[in-house]
Amino acid sequence: MTAPRPDQPDTFGFAPAFAVDEPDAHTIPFVFNTGHSGSVYPAGFLAASRLDALALRRSEDAHVERLFAPVVALGAPLMQANFPRAYLDVNREPYELDPRMFDGRLPPFANTRSMRVAGGLGTVPRVVADGQEIYGGRLPVEEAVARIEGLYKPYHRVLGGLIQRTSRQFGCAILIDCHSMPSSSLGREAEGKADIVLGDRFGTACAPFLVDLFETELRGRGLRVVRNKPYAGGFITEHYGEPNVGRHALQIEINRALYMNEATLALTAGFGGLLQALREVVVAVAEQTVDLEPRRIAAE
Repeated sequence: MTAPRPDQPDTFGFAPAFAVDEPDAHTIPFVFNTGHSGSVYPAGFLAASRLDALALRRSEDAHVERLFAPVVALGAPLMQANFPRAYLDVNREPYELDPRMFDGRLPPFANTRSMRVAGGLGTVPRVVADGQEIYGGRLPVEEAVARIEGLYKPYHRVLGGLIQRTSRQFGCAILIDCHSMPSSSLGREAEGKADIVLGDRFGTACAPFLVDLFETELRGRGLRVVRNKPYAGGFITEHYGEPNVGRHALQIEINRALYMNEATLALTAGFGGLLQALREVVVAVAEQTVDLEPRRIAAE
């Protein structure tokens, strides 16, 4: 299954809403995903928001798709959202919604009581990452449903299809869900200590053997790595990670201070070195997994 073609704008105005950059040949059992790096802001969304464009972009994992772009030449597909996280968050359940945001009744199956909804960061977010309210008033409930049915569900159909294809081809699949984190989110105690946070849902979404490989290779390039704190992985890691059947999901969070100015979102001199380090890590991990028996990956 492939993403919509760039010359086919959807009803939301995206052309396209998301895309998959496919390698010439899929040679390693990996799929990379950047669901929070989208930076296309529809005019209607900007008009409905009480925030300016830069404030809205605080929720973006800005430039993460560029940090992981080299994986395509290494033989893995890279999927990315073009719609912004402040508009729709694909790392949530499909109907994780705050009823206070909408005029009209939400579907009865909507999850309205999760911690993420309480924090304003549901599937259709109420706030940006620094806690500012996005909208000046309530949205029609039909708007939330349209975004979920027209963007969220097609996105996950394509992502799920990539994972299934990879699993059929290699006997296993390793999804790397790529994110960035504000340096301030590390808290006072951890400030300056974590360059990378690896999230495997506390060992349930990815074989420890694979997490160990990533941690070793990242540390070997001078990056400070912690696991599952403060980010253990979201819906994507939890939903697609099934190590017992050879499908693994690992979330990688990168400290934004390593590669960009967090106030202006401009790239800094650190970008090039980090780009190269991440490429080297993927090469090293792939070399140690591509020839392994799928059963061994599941059992390690």
